[in-house]
Amino acid sequence: MIIEGRNAVLEALRAGMPLKRIILADGTKPDRTLEEIERRASQVGVDFARTSKRTLDDLSERGAHQGVLAEAKPYRYATLDELLKSSADKESALIIALDHVTDPGNLGAIVRTAEVVGAEGVLVANRRAAAVTPAAYKASAGALAHVALAQEANLANSLQRCKDAGFWIAGASEHAEHTVWDAPLSGRIVLVMGSEGEGLARLTKERCDFLVRLPQAGNIGSLNVAQATTAVAYEWLRRGASGV
Repeated sequence: MIIEGRNAVLEALRAGMPLKRIILADGTKPDRTLEEIERRASQVGVDFARTSKRTLDDLSERGAHQGVLAEAKPYRYATLDELLKSSADKESALIIALDHVTDPGNLGAIVRTAEVVGAEGVLVANRRAAAVTPAAYKASAGALAHVALAQEANLANSLQRCKDAGFWIAGASEHAEHTVWDAPLSGRIVLVMGSEGEGLARLTKERCDFLVRLPQAGNIGSLNVAQATTAVAYEWLRRGASGV
């Protein structure tokens, strides 16, 4: 992944995103942002390289490099097999599955929730879904270094495999009959959260054993997907802690 521009590169360093190297164009004028980039890169051992502006133009994907590019290290996605193996002997385990959530900030925030509640990991589709970007790293507050993020081609098939491994599939929907307070949200659960605009896809919903919704006392439509994931995941954690 190529990260372009001074502010974008600095944000990637602040978020703890692993970088291979930072490339500067010859003759780039220093400023406070560039000085902080150099300081932070030195602290984490990221190498610097210098090249001509023409070479940097050729490497640039968006033409907005401002004399600075960074090459990010490839993110290693886990597999569903790894999540199922790590949870095989557990009576209580949580996998958070995302049905084409496309905002990297929401992805990062959900990974952060997964880490805090002790989930096995997060499952995403490999198309039409948010990727691991500097925004995802920032929102995860470091959790992407500690939580398995599994990427699979077919979410519906993956949910069936989770069922075969002894998980119950709970889909979040504002139209569900049961609230999280009275649904069977304990034990081995895959919590499926729908996309920001569309919610759960039809095939995904068909794989769910039951649907749950958050109770609501206010007037606006709903929480965003990251906030809703946190609320439902904490209900799963509460059930386990209380033995309900």
